[in-house]
Formats: sequence, C-alpha cells, structure tokens
Amino acid sequence: MAEHYFSENPAGEYKQRLISVTLAGVKAEVITASSVFSPEHIDQGTEVLLSQLDLASQSGTLLDIGSGWGPIALSLGLHSPKSKIYAIDVNERSLELTKLNAEKLEVQNIVACKPNEVPDELMFDQIWSNPPIRIGKAALHEILLTWLPRLVSGGNAYLVVQKNLGSDSLQKWLELEFKQGFEVSRMTSIKSFRILKVSKL
Repeated sequence: MAEHYFSENPAGEYKQRLISVTLAGVKAEVITASSVFSPEHIDQGTEVLLSQLDLASQSGTLLDIGSGWGPIALSLGLHSPKSKIYAIDVNERSLELTKLNAEKLEVQNIVACKPNEVPDELMFDQIWSNPPIRIGKAALHEILLTWLPRLVSGGNAYLVVQKNLGSDSLQKWLELEFKQGFEVSRMTSIKSFRILKVSKL
C-alpha cells in the first residue's frame, strides 16, 4: 500500500530538495522532501487559495490546517508579519520542513506543531486551509468540527476544495453542520476550485 502524506511518521527516504517558488510575491527557494503533500511545487489548489492573500489579517492569530512543507503558513507570515500563525500537521516531516523554511526565509511568526500541541484556550481570527480531502469524509469532518468552532466572533475560514473532489457536497455539509452562529458561502470559483468561506457571527 502506498504511503500517504498524512502518515504521522513517513517511512520513505528523507531526501531533501530545493525548489523555487513565489510566496506572497517573494521569489524564494524552499526545502521539500518525499512523503509530504506536493513536494515538487505549490499545488494548484493552494495557488488558488493564495490568490486571495490580500484578505489575510495583518494582525491576530491565524491557523493553517495541514501545513505540508509550509506554502500557506509562509505566505501568511510574509504577508502579515505582525500576526502569529499556527501551522498544524500530523506529518512530522511536514512540520520539520515548515520550521526549516520559516528559518530559511527569516519568517519569525510561525509556530509549526501537531494539532494536539495547540493551546486549548487559543482562538483564531482566521483559518486558511487546503484541507486533506483524501483522508476521507469522516476524518475531514472531524478536523473541521474541531477547528472551525475556534474562530473568534467575526473570524473567517477560507477553505479551497476542488470541484471534482466534492466541494459542493462539502459546502452543503458545512451549511447543515454550522447553521447556528455561522455563515457559509462559496466565495469564488477559480479554474476547477471553489473557495468556501465560513464566518463566525
């Protein structure tokens, strides 16, 4: 069975590589490796999400769910240097790469950690995520039920989901599950991706 990027301790060879990317308008070289999500480039869904980076809060506490090697968290950190970004992932290799890349790019406002290492009392002004759809609906729903309620009042979550991977059905589930105290909308469609916005009232 092929190993997935959401394995906690990837067994594949840890061979680092450098790739050239643009993050928050800044050209940079970052470190990636096998057994993490999209190790060769910034995947298209994340690119679509980051096209909306101007919506990122300049201050406050932000959350990146499923950091991978760090493209979303790094972009948020560069765009909003006065904010604090928590980048969470279950994959230890992903967290190590996010930390290495933050250090490499001198982004000092990122905390990369396991989900259970986030302080219980912490609330978030914004959540930015290309959520791990391929882990299956039950696990994905559990992640969203855990983190979306931790938005502050007036806070927003931005989730990018490919249409053929179930963005419309996910939107319907969100509307049903978060009908009290939240507003769910499709913010935009770009290429084959939807950006879903979940606002806490």
